[in-house]
Amino acid sequence: MKNITITTNYKIPEKAEVAKEAARRFVECGATMILPSYAKGIIDEGPSVKFVAPEKMYDNADLVVVVGGDGTVLEAARRAAPKGIPILGINKGRLGYMTSLEVDELDMIEKIMQGKYYFDTRTMLDIELRHNGKPLYMSCALNDAVVSNGSIAKIVDMQLRADDKIVGNYRADGLIVSTPSGSTAYSLAAGGPVMSPNVKAICVTPICSHSFRDRPIVFSDESVIEIYNVCDREPYLYLSIDGRINIRIMRNQSVRITKSQKTAKLIRIKDHNFYAELCKRAESHINVARRCKRSG
Repeated sequence: MKNITITTNYKIPEKAEVAKEAARRFVECGATMILPSYAKGIIDEGPSVKFVAPEKMYDNADLVVVVGGDGTVLEAARRAAPKGIPILGINKGRLGYMTSLEVDELDMIEKIMQGKYYFDTRTMLDIELRHNGKPLYMSCALNDAVVSNGSIAKIVDMQLRADDKIVGNYRADGLIVSTPSGSTAYSLAAGGPVMSPNVKAICVTPICSHSFRDRPIVFSDESVIEIYNVCDREPYLYLSIDGRINIRIMRNQSVRITKSQKTAKLIRIKDHNFYAELCKRAESHINVARRCKRSG
């Protein structure tokens, strides 16, 4: 790996400092840094550091380094996956399920430059907003696609289909369609199952369904999932992709979701135990809740 870019929120001093230190270590190992122009003055300039327009960061990168939490990794994955660029996450967020290193482990960067790493390949979803069977908008997701009423807490009507067969009509706050990676995110909070990242499945989880019988359903990842807006009471619903992109779904339009040919390649240096990591992050949540309760 020769050309490396670093994405983070450079306006936050703590994250910018980690990005600066990571860049220094990569340069010491012989890498060339390709950084966004707004990082000038934050990252030290030199012959091995090139500043480019933000939209050009991924053009010639061999590796994307993400300094942040899972949200930043998700954003990077949507841009890196189509180009086949692997991602190294350095945890500077709240969760960090998808990150590989903590900020006190930057000495492991040398191992990456020595080729001492492996890929943790994650399934992604292709998502299409459709009208009369024709695509209007296309994107991809690493975690999930959500159809809902947006930020307004109103029950809406949707029809779920799988492989051209009607699964059911839902009256709920929304439906979450998640990958195994996304099973520990919004889907988990809505009562969905935890799935190991290597499970070949897609999960549909209702959000606050107005029915006793509506439960999460796990489909094969070869299934074609479709959600139709059949709501007469609202002018439109919203499609949210990885919690970042919001698109209007007009009445009688649909969202088609399938397993993507693109995958997210997360670099791992240490042995990654998904279940141990899950328990560790859960314990971290409990400790934060306890501190908040004591301070309140």
